[in-house]
Amino acid sequence: MKIAISGKGGVGKTTIMGLLARQTQQSGRQVLVIDADPSPHMAQALGVENISDITPIADMKKMLAERAGKVEGSPFYNINPRVDDLPAQFMLEKDGIRLMVLGAIQTAEGGCACPENTVLKRLLTKLLLNPGQTVLLDMEAGVEHLGRGTIAGVDGLLIVVIPTRSSVRTGLKIQKLARESRIPRIFFVGNLVADQDDELFLADGLGEKPLVCFPDSSRIRKAERADQPITEADEAMDRVALQLLAALVDRIAQK
Repeated sequence: MKIAISGKGGVGKTTIMGLLARQTQQSGRQVLVIDADPSPHMAQALGVENISDITPIADMKKMLAERAGKVEGSPFYNINPRVDDLPAQFMLEKDGIRLMVLGAIQTAEGGCACPENTVLKRLLTKLLLNPGQTVLLDMEAGVEHLGRGTIAGVDGLLIVVIPTRSSVRTGLKIQKLARESRIPRIFFVGNLVADQDDELFLADGLGEKPLVCFPDSSRIRKAERADQPITEADEAMDRVALQLLAALVDRIAQK
């Protein structure tokens, strides 16, 4: 199962992906979380220690430039850079959950067509194609990345929305681009939902009910402020994450 997540900035997509990763790992599945956000926070969400020492692979300019070096005797860069050894070098693990802090992948549409990004895209593709594990991909906020073809091959996309008009508008834009990108399954997930009125607002604005709705959790906020893992902060959130996992497994099994 390969699942990507997106949404307007600040809606809590990293929190939801962290909770989903924990429930997936506890269900007995191998889990790899790929943090492909330009401001990666998944390590903190999972409780990885010494996060200030973590450098996203996208920021390792010297290493990426070496991998994307010009082919000897040619003016062209290597279009098939070696990436097989990178997971072993840079993959972290916390409580059975594997984490790769990739950082943002840019292309010409995003203002950069650097050859180094060929390395990042090839690495992402390799990680997504691993058949032996569940892969959860935490993307950058907004809609631009869907135009770059960086999540081709995922089984589904989660679009996180909160009960505000701006979040719903962004969610619908992401849904439209995801359909154009031929992502096979697209699901809305509600967050910071306080009551039935919030649920009805989301269902009305989106034109469908979210797959699940996470409540507004003061325990999650306190854990984040205290620099503690959010994956152990709130049992109510864990229960919703388990419901989300079950729903995803069921939907993806329906070929």
